[in-house]
Amino acid sequence: MRQDFETYGLRRSVEGVLLVHEHNLPHILLLQLGPSPSGTTFFKLPGGELNAGESEAEGMARIVNNTLGREDGTPTEWVVEDVVANWWRPNFESPQYPYIPAHCTRPKEHKRLYLVQLPEKTLFSVPRNYKLVAAPLFELYDNSAGYGPVIASLPQVLSRFNFVYI
Repeated sequence: MRQDFETYGLRRSVEGVLLVHEHNLPHILLLQLGPSPSGTTFFKLPGGELNAGESEAEGMARIVNNTLGREDGTPTEWVVEDVVANWWRPNFESPQYPYIPAHCTRPKEHKRLYLVQLPEKTLFSVPRNYKLVAAPLFELYDNSAGYGPVIASLPQVLSRFNFVYI
C-alpha cells in the first residue's frame, strides 16, 4: 500500500450495502470467509478499489457485478443509491475511522459505503471460499467484536432511512 500511495496517491475504495427483508426485518448481505483454522470468521461487504478515473457509482456497479454477478456474463442492473458512510485510513496500518483524525494531513485511503438497490429478482454467483449470509441489523448493532467497526456501525447509519415493506 505504501508504494501505491507514493505512485497514485489516495486509495479510493467503495463497498456496497445490499439490503434484503426476511420476516419483515432488514438484513444486510455479507460475504463470510471462514471459519479459519484458528476458529475466527471474517465478514465483509462486497466492494473493492476503484480504477483510476472511474466514478464511484460506475465502480460500485462494476465491483458488485464482478463479485456477485452472474457467471454467464449477463450484467445485472444494480442501482447505486446514496452514500451511507465515509471511512478514512490515516496511515498504512489497518484501523479505519469514520472521520479524518486531527493529526492526519494526508489520509491513505477513503472508503465510501453505498446503498445498492437489488433488482426484484436476481441470481448471485458467490466467490470461492465465501458464503453469502444475510445478517439482521439487530445482530450487527454494537457488535464490532464479531463484525468489525465498519459493519457494526451500519444500523446507526441506516437509521436515517425509513424502510417500507411491500
